[in-house]
Amino acid sequence: MNVLFVLTSHDQLGDTGEKTGFWIEEFAAPYYVLADAGFEVTLASPLGGQPPIDPKSSLPDFQTDATRRFDGDQALQAKLASTQKLSGINADDFDAVFYPGGHGPLWDLKSNTDSVRLIEAFISQNKAVAAVCHASAVLLGARNADGQPLVIGKDVTGFSNTEEDAVGLTNVVPYLLEDALIQAGGLYSKGDDWMSHVVQDGLLITGQNPGSSEAVAELLKKHLSA
Repeated sequence: MNVLFVLTSHDQLGDTGEKTGFWIEEFAAPYYVLADAGFEVTLASPLGGQPPIDPKSSLPDFQTDATRRFDGDQALQAKLASTQKLSGINADDFDAVFYPGGHGPLWDLKSNTDSVRLIEAFISQNKAVAAVCHASAVLLGARNADGQPLVIGKDVTGFSNTEEDAVGLTNVVPYLLEDALIQAGGLYSKGDDWMSHVVQDGLLITGQNPGSSEAVAELLKKHLSA
């Protein structure tokens, strides 16, 4: 089993002058869940090479067992530094795709044509598409076989409006993910802020926030092992 991880290449937090990217926990926790279970994991990003890490995700308050393991894992850090270019990726070569979050995907992965092409290909091939936190935005540009938004009528979750407000970025992000998923026809649900909340609807597996990262990967692992 080979799972594709697609990470953001976007590193600017709107017009704030601050940096963003992917959130370490949302990459590391799912990666280790799947890799420890024997899955092959391939890393890709729109620009290839080293994807930007949100500097806030390195702060002490956001460390977990998975992030600490990542900090000492030179092999994984080297792998991360040389992600494949998304344009060269073919869905035929993988069994599922997983998108780690962080604010970066709100900007570059929602409408990235290569990402949209891949998501639609995975779904058409009856393969799972999983995303956590802000990465649920990647579903917004994809369409189903009928040409309708992929999320229409589907149970989905992602970073909530109240969580965005709590981190003070409501007026910085290009759109509020909760609102965008609902506007696209998704059946959005959320749990308490910062608590794990994961939903699966057929081939779509989504998690609300960083604390949902491991649970999303566990659901994906269960789906692939069925």
